[in-house]
Amino acid sequence: MEKQWPQMIIAMKGHPGTGKSTLSRAISTCLQFPLIDKDDIRDNTLSLQSQYQIPPSTLNDLSYLVLWQITETQLQLGLSVVIDSPHSRRANLNKLVELARAYGAHVVIVECRPKDEREWRRRLEERARSGGDKGHKPATWEEMGRIMEGYNGCWDYEIEDVKKIVVDTTARDEQEKLVNMVIDFIKSSIVV
Repeated sequence: MEKQWPQMIIAMKGHPGTGKSTLSRAISTCLQFPLIDKDDIRDNTLSLQSQYQIPPSTLNDLSYLVLWQITETQLQLGLSVVIDSPHSRRANLNKLVELARAYGAHVVIVECRPKDEREWRRRLEERARSGGDKGHKPATWEEMGRIMEGYNGCWDYEIEDVKKIVVDTTARDEQEKLVNMVIDFIKSSIVV
């Protein structure tokens, strides 16, 4: 079977409630790349957190270690992947870049940055009301503010030679239009 795309990691980036998961699922479906969602891993550690009193930061770190191992396995198989994770710290992206280099893959960042803060807030709080936050994501806009303060600006870091597209996930564009915009960006950024 002939590959249409070079091997790559599409790394979603953005804060909770910005539409990363929705967009990452659509991109993964369109390109037929496996989706690796950090929240799938983190959600399964919540019982450890309460049962053994393990600090949330430790379980978050563990979730990243598992995410990177699953990513490496997919790369070993010659597959491309979509990674759904905030990538709020440069060290997380560094690890993906290191993995990509080890397997000759490209890294592309798709940053979900909502311009409409009211819509972002509505989505975040609606997810919490509907029970979709699993207990480790911010449930209120105030919690989101505390997380942003805790980042102390480190989430907006330089990415050097990694290709990046920023999309407004609160724009009234249809999901299909956003996916096509990302795919067009990848085609123009990476020799296919």
